[in-house]
Amino acid sequence: MENTVVIGAQWGDEGKAKITDILAEKADIIIRYQGGCNAGHTVVADGKTFKFHLIPSGILYKGKTCIIGAGTVIYPEVLEEEIENLKKENIDLSGLKISPLATITMPYHIDLDGASESGAKHKIGTTKKGIGPTYTDKIARRAIKVQDLFNEESLSGRIDEILSLKNKELKEIYGLKTYTKEETLELCDKYRKIIEPFVFNDWQEFYHGALTAKKTILFEGAQGIMLDIDWGTYPYVTSSNPVAGGSCTGSGFGPSTVKEIIGVSKAYITRVGEGPFATELTDETGEKIRDIGAEFGTTTGRPRRCGWFDAVVAKYGVLVSGLTSMAVTKLDVFDTFEEIKICTAYKDKRTGKTCEYYPTDVNLHKYIEPVYETHKGWKTDISKAKSYDELPENAKKYLKRLEELMGVKISIISVGPKREQTIFV
Repeated sequence: MENTVVIGAQWGDEGKAKITDILAEKADIIIRYQGGCNAGHTVVADGKTFKFHLIPSGILYKGKTCIIGAGTVIYPEVLEEEIENLKKENIDLSGLKISPLATITMPYHIDLDGASESGAKHKIGTTKKGIGPTYTDKIARRAIKVQDLFNEESLSGRIDEILSLKNKELKEIYGLKTYTKEETLELCDKYRKIIEPFVFNDWQEFYHGALTAKKTILFEGAQGIMLDIDWGTYPYVTSSNPVAGGSCTGSGFGPSTVKEIIGVSKAYITRVGEGPFATELTDETGEKIRDIGAEFGTTTGRPRRCGWFDAVVAKYGVLVSGLTSMAVTKLDVFDTFEEIKICTAYKDKRTGKTCEYYPTDVNLHKYIEPVYETHKGWKTDISKAKSYDELPENAKKYLKRLEELMGVKISIISVGPKREQTIFV
């Protein structure tokens, strides 16, 4: 395997964790490069289900270096819980590393996230985990980074500066409790103790050595391309860059390091939170997909919005992230369907014109409707298929049509949640 980026090619929740977990077996280094504990990655291994929010999925393999990169935001309370849960399962954590340049989510970020979302006229649908406010502070240059936790004098000055602004925002805008310097320093001390065993201070030396030794690197993204802060359905997006370019800015490895970019799409499409969703099904078919696919958020438990596969979205993702192939997950969800639809284009209800390219202005989406083509289902249990040849003919036709519409090959097909329920094409 070459150095590979695995990213969601829809609105997140595509099954990236399973694909990352499988590919991690052949990788030396696995890096989570963006996002925070708003992400939920589920892996089924050895009969057990593991739910990750911050720690890279590759941690389940011994001898791997698993890095939480500089582009992430870390809420230490969640990190500690995740670490303790893995310890209970006797998972080796000696390879876990945390970038000193990653940013810390503080309790006031969570307070602000909840208050701003609850009071908003037009809700974004955030997880209220403090991710957006943390990235806001990072860009405004008033955030606390991991390395700041280990410099008492510098941290003291930074907290004075931060609280003078943050407490004013908390109290005067949202009517929330404020934070004293003493309790904030105590929190930072608590967070330092949680993170200290894993801080990756010699990362530069390690990176140089990894490149020289031609170690295999797997870059793990969170969320999906359509939630990218720049390229997604703004403002209904996350606060970081899940696109392939984010793998470099968030990990510290340059673009020339990446050799392959695998997008992950479900055989249908889902979305959590607000925002446009052209192929959304609010009828019995949508409920059927949700029930069979167990479409409920790993982080929030919220029911996901479900719809038919959108090839316009897929083609957009291939373009803006330079995908070299696609992994298609949950194909087995369609095992009992008589017919399956694919959105091939959008129709403008005002003019009647069709368009095969994604309109990035979300204000235009109220005028569009999906153009569908219908495919016959296979009415067969495919969960035990071990190779492409074992798939029913109608399943092959469906996948072939997706390839034609997306403009890239399908390299991986998932027919169930377990590792062994995976077909490499």
